[in-house]
Amino acid sequence: MQTDTPWSTLPAREHLLAAAVDAAGAPVLDVVVPVYNEEKDLEPCVLRLHDHLTRTFPYPFRITVADNASTDRTPQVADRLAAVIPQVRSYRLEEKGRGRALRTVWSHSDSPVLAYMDVDLSTDLNALLPLVAPLISGHSDLAIGSRLSRSSRVVRGSKREFISRSYNLILRSSLSARFSDAQCGFKAIRREVAERLLPMVEDTGWFFDTEMLVLAERAGLRIHEVPVDWVDDPDSTVHIVRTATDDLKGVWRVGRALATGALPLDRLARPFGDDPRDRGVPGVPGGLARQLVGFCVVGALSTLVYLALYSLFRLGTGPQVANGAALLVSAVANTAANRRLTFGVRGRGGSVRHQAQGLVVFAIGLALTSGSLAALDTASGSPSHGTELAVLIAANLAATVLRFLLFRAWVFPDRRTDHPGDRPGAAHAPRDAR
Repeated sequence: MQTDTPWSTLPAREHLLAAAVDAAGAPVLDVVVPVYNEEKDLEPCVLRLHDHLTRTFPYPFRITVADNASTDRTPQVADRLAAVIPQVRSYRLEEKGRGRALRTVWSHSDSPVLAYMDVDLSTDLNALLPLVAPLISGHSDLAIGSRLSRSSRVVRGSKREFISRSYNLILRSSLSARFSDAQCGFKAIRREVAERLLPMVEDTGWFFDTEMLVLAERAGLRIHEVPVDWVDDPDSTVHIVRTATDDLKGVWRVGRALATGALPLDRLARPFGDDPRDRGVPGVPGGLARQLVGFCVVGALSTLVYLALYSLFRLGTGPQVANGAALLVSAVANTAANRRLTFGVRGRGGSVRHQAQGLVVFAIGLALTSGSLAALDTASGSPSHGTELAVLIAANLAATVLRFLLFRAWVFPDRRTDHPGDRPGAAHAPRDAR
């Protein structure tokens, strides 16, 4: 994975002011059309797109034809269009790959909003303004067209429908993706986000979109989805089997990188206070509300895992051994989940120390729960399984409160220090970033 991105966090999202845009002289929107051997479809596509933007888009725009090493007359058609239409630019690459084309053109563009669409224009262009509007307004970081939204209208064969839905199901189950359609060739991104996100994206082909979206989502960037009307192109030259194979390899590679903390996603974080959820609550220390929510969610799931393991281990051993084994397994998972999700610590640095400290917290919880079981046994002799579970739940509630306090104050303390001139809510360097 490539990680040569700037260190500082992203600036706060702001609305693109018309006066500032006019002063910069660059078009607000740069729409890239990646092509490979599209000499027949390229000119109708560009003329139709140009006409639509001229009639409906209220800001200056540019259309960039990104030629992926075509071997037919596509470069000549692109050059002719660029010579005739002022808003059209032609860009030639000597290597194939849609991802490579998008990365190259977006990296060199001076427009604050970058988009792309397929040359077949399968997506209805009426969705273009809704796609880029949240990026212009500063509401979102990326925007994607979705063919799988309930309000989308899609015309395509059952084979492609099955493949698309199966692929997105794989993304949801393996990478915990929450966006609905990774493969629709209709996406946009703010330039400052692209500058830091694209160097982390390794794929240069069709998996480029998916990798970009997964990393953006894991970094906490806001992805806006637009329902689109889409008509399948029966003459598409996409090799379905080879593309699917490459995509699955990409899913494995990205999943492994995320699991090992190999990507510095901290560098894509927005400054604290940019999101309304970050706004301070009087009397509540910064970040406490979010940490409480995350800790409660992780704790609830850990408790379910613990109770299931206890019931399983209890089938073959006594209550004390079953309790200790179940609590140990769930404690390791709980520490790892809280480290990443609740307290936002990324990367492998300090993970061993955190787990060691987590085991100390585990020992305290073990003492509480084991002591409760011992007291129950002394009081009632041979308690029922249901009574044991009830006592364990009560003991775990007490242990949970203590666990949160220890996690926040000792295992994952906020080591950020204020600097002169810092304002409340200002961004600080991410902790434990590597």
